[in-house]
Amino acid sequence: MDKIKQFFLPKPITLGNGKVVQPKMSPAVYVVPILTVITLYSINLTKFKIDTLFRRGYQFFVILDGMIPPNFAYFDKVWGPLLATIMMSVIGTLVGSLLALPAAYLSSENMMKSKLVKFITKAFFSVVRTFPILVLALLFRIIFGIGAFAGTMAIGVFTFTIMTKMFYELIDTADMGPFEAIMSSGASRIQAFWSAIMPQLWGQYFSLILYNFEMNIRNAAVLGYVGAGGIGIILNERLGWRLYPDVGLILLVMMVTVYLIETLSRTVRKNLL
Repeated sequence: MDKIKQFFLPKPITLGNGKVVQPKMSPAVYVVPILTVITLYSINLTKFKIDTLFRRGYQFFVILDGMIPPNFAYFDKVWGPLLATIMMSVIGTLVGSLLALPAAYLSSENMMKSKLVKFITKAFFSVVRTFPILVLALLFRIIFGIGAFAGTMAIGVFTFTIMTKMFYELIDTADMGPFEAIMSSGASRIQAFWSAIMPQLWGQYFSLILYNFEMNIRNAAVLGYVGAGGIGIILNERLGWRLYPDVGLILLVMMVTVYLIETLSRTVRKNLL
């Protein structure tokens, strides 16, 4: 009990000069009750039950057992959707990353003088970034119909907003000395930006593209659940039909693909930075 009391209200400390100092009360005094109330409310709201977890949790291992061994004969049906997933990620990442360059320029504190333009662009991207990629995919599926195009658009917009934020923050940390020197020679701000700022940031820019590509491969794999193309369509289909050996092969192919892309991306990014 004394240890608990000391955790919330530390004992006074006597300094070498005889002065007694009372440490501040631990933030746990406020944090623990608040977290307790939030946790209890969340349990009640979500109807979370520990007994259900223990009673039904074993089903995960039943499904996992059904996936082993994977049905390798199904691979010829997986190849096409897998390629579509990769292509969705490639196109969406490239388009979003290219559009992020001018958008980052307009959002940068160092580049854009107009406070109104900076406010509008940052506010716009902040709002769009609040939409999860699955919500974007649903919206584009309604607009463009079921298929990979909706998924590619969702990945492109998602990448565009993320890359814009990441890159304008990089621009704001760049060395402005060369920029100001080129500006003093009579060049425009855009010319000085391309000649003085971008050479400092190309490596980091391409590194960010690869990082986003890694994320988008994972994102694209689940967009099929909302009809936005890719390998997620057949994954959802096979799960619905409880064809677990086929599901096992799909997951295995996805894991190998993501691992290979991440390994290649990590190697390239190390050389860029």
